Amino acid sequence: QVQLVESGGGLVQAGGSLRLSCAASSYTFGNYAMGWFRQAPGKEREFVAAISWSGSSIYYADSVKGRFTTSRGNAITLVYLQMNRLKPEDTAVYYCAAKAGGSAWAIQVRGTEYDYWGQGTQVTVSS
Repeated sequence: QVQLVESGGGLVQAGGSLRLSCAASSYTFGNYAMGWFRQAPGKEREFVAAISWSGSSIYYADSVKGRFTTSRGNAITLVYLQMNRLKPEDTAVYYCAAKAGGSAWAIQVRGTEYDYWGQGTQVTVSS
């Protein structure tokens, strides 16, 4: 069982930056592909970014491509999401998710493919 905790959210003005982290509650053994999702009030959860456990494959939603960057961390802080040039429409609760095993280059864009989820961190972008 892997427990994930997101951090780094907050309030920022449009055009600003935030860096989200996703940490495991304890040292993680094995390989985990990671994903970022977000959910705005009144909207469905949507995919933001994904990275394979090796880091060799990365994929972004069109809405964040060129502004957000995800990268691998270590066995405790599993993944980061650097968010630049933030827009008010980026306001949402951001969640990280982990999928155990799989091939070194596999990424997942559907939430149902992930095994573990964090509780989320609020990101609010003011205009």
